[in-house]
Amino acid sequence: MCQLLGMNANTPTDIGFSFTGFRKRGGLTDYHEDGFGIVFFERTALGDIGLRQFHDDKPSHLSPVADLVNHYPIEAMNVIAHIRKATTGGHGLANIHPFVREVWGEQWAFAHNGQMSDGFIRRTQRLMTNGNAEHYAPVGTTDSELAFCYLLNRLKATFKTRPTDEMLFAFLTAQCRYLAANGLFNCLISNGNWQLAYAGSLLFYLTRKAPFGEATLSDGEMTVNFSDVTTDKDKVTILVTIPLTDNEQWQQLAVDECIVFHDGEMVFKDTPSKKTYLSIEEGIKLACSVGASV
Repeated sequence: MCQLLGMNANTPTDIGFSFTGFRKRGGLTDYHEDGFGIVFFERTALGDIGLRQFHDDKPSHLSPVADLVNHYPIEAMNVIAHIRKATTGGHGLANIHPFVREVWGEQWAFAHNGQMSDGFIRRTQRLMTNGNAEHYAPVGTTDSELAFCYLLNRLKATFKTRPTDEMLFAFLTAQCRYLAANGLFNCLISNGNWQLAYAGSLLFYLTRKAPFGEATLSDGEMTVNFSDVTTDKDKVTILVTIPLTDNEQWQQLAVDECIVFHDGEMVFKDTPSKKTYLSIEEGIKLACSVGASV
């Protein structure tokens, strides 16, 4: 299945170390060769949030665009990246995640891995064909972008104005669980202030804060001592489908768990009463069982 990478921090942070290992999974250490995308939410001196995004339909480990990202140290508060193995929707830039839409004057970015059911795809496409989706419709042909548009249309139909964060996160959790009941659904969503992570099967996170130590990539011979490049006030949370390092303690989200991070810290968490955790092997097997590419 496709792979997700997210970052949420309390200070502008360079994701270069994590991206160096992550991009190798796009055709070198794993079989995700149908392109990659990455979005950076950057805060200006005036407090505005701008979005910088890069997409390429080439494998990320060979992509000149990925080379640019690695050699251009962009410091951002929130980042979402995705490497694609095509299942639904052809090869091409229109189908590269993350997808971005305007919501209440904010830019929201979304990336998904998994596979929506044929029934969900047919029902949702029928609604959009009948003109019921007034706000959002897909540009490409992926089930992922269709699911994002479905979620946002439900959001706009439910709330005429922006709800409180508590109401918003509860709504997004419920909608993510609905989508997970209609396919295999793991996702990352961010508006530049917060980042939401939902696990339908596999998703891990770790928060780096003082005292910082060394980290070594699983997908390459690279080690960083974060105490050399951080301050005691820094907090950075990394989210990923499969852990990127071997010598750090990653936390796994339970199946159907939803969490939200702001300034590098968890601010919202909704966990099912019965916690289930899949091994990486079980998660890959589940992806195969629903037709997702692995």
